[in-house]
Amino acid sequence: MEALLIDDHPMLNTGIAAILEATGLFTVCAQAESLAQAMSVIEKSKTLPSIIILDLLLGEDNGLDFIPMLENYCAKNKIPKPPVLVCSALGDSFKIQTALKLGAAGFLSKTGNKAELLKAIDAILGGKTYISSEINVKLNESSSMYAKFSKREIDVINLLKANKSNKQIADTLFISLRTIENYISKIYFKTGLSSREELQRL
Repeated sequence: MEALLIDDHPMLNTGIAAILEATGLFTVCAQAESLAQAMSVIEKSKTLPSIIILDLLLGEDNGLDFIPMLENYCAKNKIPKPPVLVCSALGDSFKIQTALKLGAAGFLSKTGNKAELLKAIDAILGGKTYISSEINVKLNESSSMYAKFSKREIDVINLLKANKSNKQIADTLFISLRTIENYISKIYFKTGLSSREELQRL
């Protein structure tokens, strides 16, 4: 089975590659340090990897953007989407929720060990969703709040957290400025917050 590793830290990619290849079950078909490199690998491959391991911090890129890019590519070419395991140092509950809603098959903390990495991969390849126990605690603490948001509201919050202006958010999502203002009002209402600074700390 083949794995694609997406992380802008080559040493971490090398470490994960060594763990996977030591099992005798995997070969690492490619390592990418950006979304452009990752999509180039996908587009040039005759067959897609069995699993993709993705970090969320990729220099100027947001790893979350890769999941819908992959989904769109697979839908366009009418091929099954490989499962994506997010492996990140980020403990932001909102990003975890967003990754899972976007279609990630699992979320693993980089503080996890070799055994947990292999356990997560085994679960995901078996069609299950894997979330490390450390992250499950955070999700349980915040799930009631995040369940309030629609997918589009999550898109808006992610852009607010990236310090984008209302106009930049409208341009990114291809919707009107007035619609963005309505979304932000709804988000304020649902969270009980009243400023962008508070939203950015979600």
